[in-house]
Amino acid sequence: MGKRRKPSPPSRARMAVLTTAVAAGGAVLASGTAHAEPTPTLASVKEQVDQLNEQAEQAIERYNGFQDKQQKLQGEANRIQEKVVRGQEAMNELRTRLGAVAADQYRSNGIDASVQLMLDSDPAGYLERAAVQNQVSDSQANLLKQAQDEQRRLDQDRAEATATLAQLDSVGKQLVEQKNDIQTKLAQAQEMLNKLSAEDRARINAQQSAEKAKAEAKQAAAGAADRASRSADRPDLNAPVPAASGRAAAIIAFAQAQLGKPYGWGKNGPATFDCSGLTSQAYRAAGVTIPRMSQDQWNYGPHVDRANLQPGDLVFFYNDLHHVGLYIGDGKMIHAPRTGKNIEVLPISAMPYMGAVRPA
Repeated sequence: MGKRRKPSPPSRARMAVLTTAVAAGGAVLASGTAHAEPTPTLASVKEQVDQLNEQAEQAIERYNGFQDKQQKLQGEANRIQEKVVRGQEAMNELRTRLGAVAADQYRSNGIDASVQLMLDSDPAGYLERAAVQNQVSDSQANLLKQAQDEQRRLDQDRAEATATLAQLDSVGKQLVEQKNDIQTKLAQAQEMLNKLSAEDRARINAQQSAEKAKAEAKQAAAGAADRASRSADRPDLNAPVPAASGRAAAIIAFAQAQLGKPYGWGKNGPATFDCSGLTSQAYRAAGVTIPRMSQDQWNYGPHVDRANLQPGDLVFFYNDLHHVGLYIGDGKMIHAPRTGKNIEVLPISAMPYMGAVRPA
């Protein structure tokens, strides 16, 4: 047997490799047993809060649509139910008159065949048989025909009322769903902000103010360049833009009077407004009724090119048109921003601009 050689000690290189492998294995084990989530950055929190607020505003406009539909359906239901009441009263009166005829014949000659036919549960069948047998006078036939027509109208009105009330109930449930969706998103946004320190919240507010100032400066520079260009080509356009007059003046005056009031979702004033609530009420102040929902306002009147905007025009933002403001001139608008903010003046370039409408 040969001599057994003692194993040589590991080299420094091998020790380094082993040490690295063990350390790596420890790291894998550690990562497998602990999932420490990274602290979100201020920018990511702001982005998520902005997204939640935008989603909430989208839900708010859907809520406004359901709310408007609910109000219209309620008015329709009330109108139909009033018709049902009037029809029932008319039917009761006709039945009283028919009963009087039957009683009179009973007292005179007993209940003859014509009275029995007149009291038949099938008025249409009665008229057909009475005509054949010539057993009813013209006045009695007209009375029963009138009762038959009234009963038909009453049945139709009742069916219409039932269908409208069912639709009203469905819209009411959708309204509750949208309200819950809004409250959930706003609560999530507020929860994220509550987790921030006071310093971080102040930084977010400062960032928003800086973004607004940047948009205003950009708009001012663009306006100055445009005026300079037009002045070079057509000196008569160097004059200041005239103030709004007539209907536009009334619209803008109303909107200006609301500046500083808090945003309130689903509100039409007078203390709080959401975006489409502000625009619809501003137009109402000028004697013009426009739809409540921003997407419906988009279809209410001719569209206007950005270069041809005039004070009082409705300006719309985001792909789904869920935000609307009132153009006041010089590239600016008055709008109701979102929950937690007040009605303000803002450049239209501060948000994704989609177009404008000038209601007739």
